[in-house]
Amino acid sequence: MKRRDFVKAAGLGLAGAALAKPALAQSAPEIKWRLTSSFPKSLDTIYGAAETLAKSVAEASDNKFQIQVFAGGEIVPGLQAADAVSNGTVEICHTASYYYFGKDPTFAFGTAVPFGMNSRQQNAWFYHGGGVDLLNQFFKTYNFLALPGGNTGTQMGGWFRKEIKTIEDFKGLKIRIGGLAGKVLTKLGAVPQQIAGGDIYPALEKGTIDAAEWVGPYDDEKLGFNKVAPFYYYPGWWEGGASLHFFINNAKWAELPKSYQSLLTAAAAQANVDMQAKYDARNPAAIKRLVQQGGAQLRPFTPEIMEACYKAALDTYAEIASTNENFKKMHDAYMAFRNEEYLWFQIGDYTYDNFMIRQRAKG
Repeated sequence: MKRRDFVKAAGLGLAGAALAKPALAQSAPEIKWRLTSSFPKSLDTIYGAAETLAKSVAEASDNKFQIQVFAGGEIVPGLQAADAVSNGTVEICHTASYYYFGKDPTFAFGTAVPFGMNSRQQNAWFYHGGGVDLLNQFFKTYNFLALPGGNTGTQMGGWFRKEIKTIEDFKGLKIRIGGLAGKVLTKLGAVPQQIAGGDIYPALEKGTIDAAEWVGPYDDEKLGFNKVAPFYYYPGWWEGGASLHFFINNAKWAELPKSYQSLLTAAAAQANVDMQAKYDARNPAAIKRLVQQGGAQLRPFTPEIMEACYKAALDTYAEIASTNENFKKMHDAYMAFRNEEYLWFQIGDYTYDNFMIRQRAKG
């Protein structure tokens, strides 16, 4: 080959290489999914996890795999998101598993249970303690699988129109609360209500309910609960680390190329970490504003209340496990893992955090 022909051929080769698409983009089909969230767009941190997932999947697939995100109520009401995935109305949703406690109490373990694990422990259980596999064995009955998709961290104990000083104050109290916590509080005389996030404020304002828990300072401030229920209690013992999930229709998942399944799994993990980081970054300023400017009155649940609630939780677990094999299987695995985690946390994080908190208090 003559020199000028070689250079010409090489140049064409380089040009071809520059124009070549990545291997994934060359072989990837174009797929469009719809995702229904259980949350309103105004709650940018919790709703934003779905947008994080969609953005990551689109960018990694060169826009071949697109997921359109819809807020709660745009396709189906927020508390029907899992049903929409189960029956194939949408391919995927972003929701809290414990919203579907009424179908089976076992759903609670996907989000949080009273006196359960914190967020790091939950993720350890999901990813390395068999938690995701156990959950998906259970969710298979409902025609979907789950990928962890966010965590709020330890939540607040909620907003109350009047002070809660003793266990007696729970009697007759109408409180918006989800999952197993409602069943536990029933033992203390409370009347739990399951109300979607966007409907909580008017219910508190009208006195339809006496108290409500949602998430924590950043989201609670957006919803304005301090204006209608000034007493802000902590900790949210029913949600030591509340997890969110992406539920995916089983048939639609099976249709995806393996590369897209990997993209979706990785994007969900990114959303999972990002949500927790956002809450941890935004809650400190929000709690200051609520107290210093918003009139919120912080109150801890007393040790006596915490002890009574803990006993009520244990009694509740024993009752459900005696008649529900799915619940017992999940409960036994979850609690065994929790106990081992706290063996380590009391040595590591707990000791360190307590020291640092004392140093902060000294200024």
